[in-house]
Amino acid sequence: MKRRDACMLLGSVPLAWQLAARAQQPQRIPRIGFLTTVPLVLIRPRTEAFQQSLRELGYVEGKNIVVEWRSADGQQDRLPALAAELVRLKVDIIVSAGAAATRPAREATATIPIVMTQENDPVASGFVASLARPGGNITGMSTLSTELHGKQLELLKQTVPGLARVAVLGSSTDPGNARSLREMEAAARALNLQMQYLDVLGPGDLEAASLAIGKGRAGAVLLLPTFVLAVLGEQLADLGLKSRLPVMGFARQSATQGSLMFYGASTIDLTRRAATYVDKILKGAKPADLPVEQPTRFELVINLKTAKAIGLTIPQALLLPADEVIQ
Repeated sequence: MKRRDACMLLGSVPLAWQLAARAQQPQRIPRIGFLTTVPLVLIRPRTEAFQQSLRELGYVEGKNIVVEWRSADGQQDRLPALAAELVRLKVDIIVSAGAAATRPAREATATIPIVMTQENDPVASGFVASLARPGGNITGMSTLSTELHGKQLELLKQTVPGLARVAVLGSSTDPGNARSLREMEAAARALNLQMQYLDVLGPGDLEAASLAIGKGRAGAVLLLPTFVLAVLGEQLADLGLKSRLPVMGFARQSATQGSLMFYGASTIDLTRRAATYVDKILKGAKPADLPVEQPTRFELVINLKTAKAIGLTIPQALLLPADEVIQ
C-alpha cells in the first residue's frame, strides 16, 4: 500500500467512528406538558381526542413522544407551581386547557411554546397580539364566535314558551366578559329579549344572584364562560332545579352536571386540533407565525332528566339535531 493511501485510510477511521457513534445515539424524544385546572378524569374525552390526533400524526406516547399530564384538580392556586414544574422538566411545548391554565404557563415561560386548547378571547386576555399574528410564544385554539350567544338565546327562546327575560351570569374580572356582554346585548335586542346581568365573583355571590333572579322574574339563565362559573357547575345546576329555571351552560359538562342544555364550541374538537399545532411546532414552526384558529364545530347537549324535573317539554325540533340527549 502506498504511503498516501495508508494516510487517507487512517485519516478516515476517526470520521467513520464519529459517524457510527452519532448513528448509535438515541434521538431525543419530544416532551409535551399538558396543563389543566380540572381533574383529568372530567376531561377524559378531550385528552383521548388529543392522544388520538397525535397518533394520527405519527406520534405514539411513550415511544416517540412523552406527555407530562398535570392537573390542579380544581385548585387554581396550584397552577403556577405545576407550570413551573413543566418548565423545569424542559418540555418542548406546553398545552394549556383553558385560560386559567394559559396564564400561569405564560408567567412561567416566555420562550417555551404554549398551545391553547380553548380560550374565549385570547386578545382581550393579553395572550396574543391578534388572532392572525399572535406575535409571541402562544398560539392555538379560541372558542370566540360572534354568533354563539345569539344562537344560545335563540335556543332558549325556542325552548321556553313566552320567554321575555334572561338572567346572564358572568364575572367582571374575566378579560373576555365585556366582549361577551356586548355581543349578548345585541343578540337579545334582535330577539326582543330583556337581559339581567349578575356578576358572580365567587361562591359567596350565588345566593344573592339567586335572589336577584327571582326578583327580576327571569325565565331562563345563561352562563358566560368564566373560570369562577366553571368550578360552580353543580351549584349552578342546583340553582336551576330549585328555581325551576332552564340553565344554558357554556361547557359540555354543564349539561352532564344537571343544567338543561349546552350549546357551544366542541372542546373535544378544539383539543384534537391543538395536536396539529404541536406537530407543526415540533417540525420547526414558530407560535408567533401560527394564526389562532376559531371553532368550526359546535354541539348541542340537552338534559331531558332536568327538563322533566323543572316541568319543561323540549320541542322535537331541538331534540332531533342534538349531538347528545341525556335521559
